[in-house]
Amino acid sequence: MERRSLTATIFIHAFALLLAAIIVAPVVWLFVMSISSTGDLTAKPLHWWPETVDLSRYTRLLTAVANTEGAAFVAALFNSLRVAGMATIAALVVAIPSAWAVSRTPAVGWSLYAVIATYMLPPVALAVPLYMALAALGLLNTVYGLALVYLTILAPFTTWLLKSGFDSIPREIESAAMMDGARLDQILRLITLPLAAPVMATAALFAFLLAWDEFFYALLFTSDLRAKTLTVAIADLAGGRVSDYGLIATAGVLAALPPVLIGLFMQRALISGLTQGGVKG
Repeated sequence: MERRSLTATIFIHAFALLLAAIIVAPVVWLFVMSISSTGDLTAKPLHWWPETVDLSRYTRLLTAVANTEGAAFVAALFNSLRVAGMATIAALVVAIPSAWAVSRTPAVGWSLYAVIATYMLPPVALAVPLYMALAALGLLNTVYGLALVYLTILAPFTTWLLKSGFDSIPREIESAAMMDGARLDQILRLITLPLAAPVMATAALFAFLLAWDEFFYALLFTSDLRAKTLTVAIADLAGGRVSDYGLIATAGVLAALPPVLIGLFMQRALISGLTQGGVKG
């Protein structure tokens, strides 16, 4: 094996630490803001660490007392979980057969690229048609309507990711199973999908993150706590005359926890799925 020189090793580790610091620093500062008092946040010169740790904002946001910021935040948290979860599951249901069909029939690959081309349209161009469709279906200001809108965003993206995973699975395996008398559903359920499980986990995670972070359509198509998501609820915290930046930071920390926990839980599958598409069987 080729051995790196000491200079190259130091160079690589130094830039790895620099990259980690750049990525982690905003998150650390967000947490510091969330536990700092208003005086620490407005002090000049700025206090990089609070004189006293203040956890009261976490209590405010996680206490579901009626007509408080906590009630709005908790309701928005559950709405985000429901919308992102439903949209992700629906996207996988649509994308798995679509991606397999495109992967195994290259002649229809143009259809996938045509659908992905719609990503070039700005979201505002689709706002009116989507609004009219939801209004006609009676799905405005509902988590189901918002999940349906997110499905139109997630399905092409998830299909594209899954196609690269299916491409890496040799067709000979499926052909051998078919010669042994296996039906198409058995081939998919027992052979193809287990082999593509890491890519499916990766696609599900990215789809969930896209739905979790979406703001524009959630702002347009929701109006109260029945369907309002976290991104809109956090924006509402900054909408008053006087903004509590510590409270906004606390909401940001809490909103980041579910995706981080899911990412840590699926870490091994995520790494395997990201690399699988680049290795042909």
